[in-house]
Amino acid sequence: MTEENRIYITHLKVTDVPWHRLTTAYGRGTDFPAHLTVLEQMRYLASVKESLYELTTNMEHQSTLWHATPFGMVFLCRILEKALADSGQNPVAHFLAGELLDFFACILQCFHDGDEMEHAEALPLFSDLLKEEYL
Repeated sequence: MTEENRIYITHLKVTDVPWHRLTTAYGRGTDFPAHLTVLEQMRYLASVKESLYELTTNMEHQSTLWHATPFGMVFLCRILEKALADSGQNPVAHFLAGELLDFFACILQCFHDGDEMEHAEALPLFSDLLKEEYL
């Protein structure tokens, strides 16, 4: 990863992403910020399950990754770190950490499968994914 990409990803905020412009399996990522907030709070198992379902089914469907997926993964990685740190004291965090690890394995498999196919060259900068020409 380039230093420029690392810095961009490290400093990216949920509000920096035009979620309403990013495609998902079932539409646009407009509701992603609300679902990410629910996961980050790790308060109620039922709401965490619901938000996790909404995010994961919209970020991956039948091994297809969507425009919202890389940005969702940035924030899910941060949430996983917090869930792992809190999993000893918070059963919701413990549940979420396990589910996120499973989802990450799924995303990794999709990435490997896609890497075997012919595809366009990767964009040089992560931030390029938000350029108007790609939205």
